[in-house]
Amino acid sequence: MAGLELLYTSVVSNISSPQDALVCFVHWEIVRHGYKCLGTGDQPQQSDKKSELLPSGWNDSKEVYTLRYQSKNEKSNLLLKAITVESTLLFNVMDSATERVSDLTVNFSDYVDSGNLQEFDSVFKNTEELAKKVKSKLLPSDPSHKGESSKKVEKRHLRESTEEILPDKDPLLIPPRNPQTGRQPYWSDPMAPFAAGGADLDPFGGRAGGMIMDPLRSGFPRSGFDPSAGIPGRLPPGAVPPGARFDPFGPVGQNRPGPDPDHMPPPGYDDMFM
Repeated sequence: MAGLELLYTSVVSNISSPQDALVCFVHWEIVRHGYKCLGTGDQPQQSDKKSELLPSGWNDSKEVYTLRYQSKNEKSNLLLKAITVESTLLFNVMDSATERVSDLTVNFSDYVDSGNLQEFDSVFKNTEELAKKVKSKLLPSDPSHKGESSKKVEKRHLRESTEEILPDKDPLLIPPRNPQTGRQPYWSDPMAPFAAGGADLDPFGGRAGGMIMDPLRSGFPRSGFDPSAGIPGRLPPGAVPPGARFDPFGPVGQNRPGPDPDHMPPPGYDDMFM
């Protein structure tokens, strides 16, 4: 891997453990993906300076390694910590711009030959696998976007993915409201969402069927009478507000000729023994 050999050679005299070699490898992967090291410790120091090299005192402690990095555009800062736990090294990276935290656990024996720490040609093994793990599990995807907050990034990704989906391609996307009526369009497909019982759920949606019967708005031919004009012998003009829903309680128009059977007494009405 280009550059890693030069870096390892510059610090090989200080490498005395497999965790030293692993930290050196992860450091170079971070640098290779657009970052430079500022120094050691959790807090900024006056001696900080951007460099591709490991800073002085980077491996003073074999138990905890702490390094700080900054992206080339200075919008992202990473805090790397590596903690030794028996035969493994736990890497933890926090991005201060997004407060994103990632981690990776590495076994010494999987990637480092402890018997050849002073020989670069044989000290590392499975380097491609380790490089992929560092990139996918520790590093932000693109340091140039780290000036945005994590919420902005999520909204941007959501907007971009939504724009790529056409309404007629997404079976779960409800079509927009009809601009003329302001109501949801009629679902002609019986397998469409909410098709079953749609007329009952939205009785005034203009769909066929439903639980409410309005004789004046049912879609069937009407006599054309206007209840607001009144009904002779029953309602005076103006008793029904114009446009109001109105269910006639008697025959529309003139009275029917002859007696109304509903108004005649039943047979034997005056017979007390019936």
